[in-house]
Amino acid sequence: MVVSLYIEDAVKKVGKEVTLRGWVYRKRESGGIIFVIIRDRTGIMQIAVKKDSVNANSWKDAQETTIESSIIVKGIVKQDQRAPTGFELQASSFENVHVAEPFPITEYQSTELLLDKRHLWLRGQKMTNIMKARSLIFRYARKFLDSKGFYEITPPLITMAGGETGADLFEVKYFDKKAYLTESSQLYAEAMVPVLEKVYSFAPSYRAEKSRTTKHLAEYWHLEPEMAYYNNDKSMKLQERLVSYIANKLAENDDILKPLGVDADDLKKIKPPFKRIKYEEAIEIINSKGGNLKWGDDFGVPEEKMLTEDEDKPIFVYAWPKELKAFYARVDPKDPRVVLGADLQAPHGHGEIIGGTEREWQIDKLMERIREVEQAKGVKFNLENYQWWLDLRRYGSVPHAGFGMGVERLIKWLLNLDHIRDAIPFPRMINRLEP
Repeated sequence: MVVSLYIEDAVKKVGKEVTLRGWVYRKRESGGIIFVIIRDRTGIMQIAVKKDSVNANSWKDAQETTIESSIIVKGIVKQDQRAPTGFELQASSFENVHVAEPFPITEYQSTELLLDKRHLWLRGQKMTNIMKARSLIFRYARKFLDSKGFYEITPPLITMAGGETGADLFEVKYFDKKAYLTESSQLYAEAMVPVLEKVYSFAPSYRAEKSRTTKHLAEYWHLEPEMAYYNNDKSMKLQERLVSYIANKLAENDDILKPLGVDADDLKKIKPPFKRIKYEEAIEIINSKGGNLKWGDDFGVPEEKMLTEDEDKPIFVYAWPKELKAFYARVDPKDPRVVLGADLQAPHGHGEIIGGTEREWQIDKLMERIREVEQAKGVKFNLENYQWWLDLRRYGSVPHAGFGMGVERLIKWLLNLDHIRDAIPFPRMINRLEP
């Protein structure tokens, strides 16, 4: 069997014969020469098929090949500055594995068509590099947490517990019962704290928010660590080290970043400590730039942009009003108006990428908080679905904290993408369920 090389390895074999397998990226014909740009996962390379240098079958295949046809080609690697990447393969044989039908995506297309043809648009050079970066970011996140003594857990994605109030969830029929697609794996991560002490889940989460902003997905990947005996300060220190590690490791991949217009040096500057500001101070900053917020108001996209547009690193906003955070967030004993938690805001208006809190670990205080939320919001918790989780506070509870990172939001910021839909292969949004 003939051993084929990837393009990135073939360019190191100047003057030698190699075999490449890939897909046709571009094609043009000039006289007795057919120029084909081949692509594989490592890049592109120009193939020159000369009529008098190949047999009749190879010439026929080169003539019949089309954009996105899969091919196998053999030839000598030459340096040629006229070629797109400075290298050219002078073909001695050319074979079509599969001749593609006319490709439905041309140079200028609408965003909607590209989303409709997402399964094909992923093959473009930009999306290829984004997907490479995405894979690396997943790898670096796991590597960092594993190195800190964390264990990865695998929580269920179908649950009876309807999140904080049962709102904004996707309901599913589970045989003869009603269930939900999880909005967070936090509750199950908490169950693992007395088992393994420091854990994380890395799984999809689902939010049925009817949002059309550039930072919302209905299905996204959620990194959720949970740590025994951590307080909010220790959790924030872990978060900034995690984000910095991912950014600095990603900076080592200039071959991926440069085509995306990302300066690796900017990522290398992402180092702890990150600025910390109180919620009330953040309101003052936003209002000084034309905002109109008062105590108890949440931040929208415009406010997040005002707050972070001049920052080059993420910033923490802490001491949030308890009304804006979940019932399980521990109230600050020194200031009962706020919770012990923080949101990490990405710079330049990319928005919140992490939300974290100390968890209320004492059953009496947790139940008191639940009753308080029920009264304030006029809702009723179905505590039957939470009994297993409440048991965690009855049997060996300990102080603990955790956070959730929206990985696509992190990717959007690190790669400076215009829209979060390009941070995931197949985006699920309010108006997008296909392909």
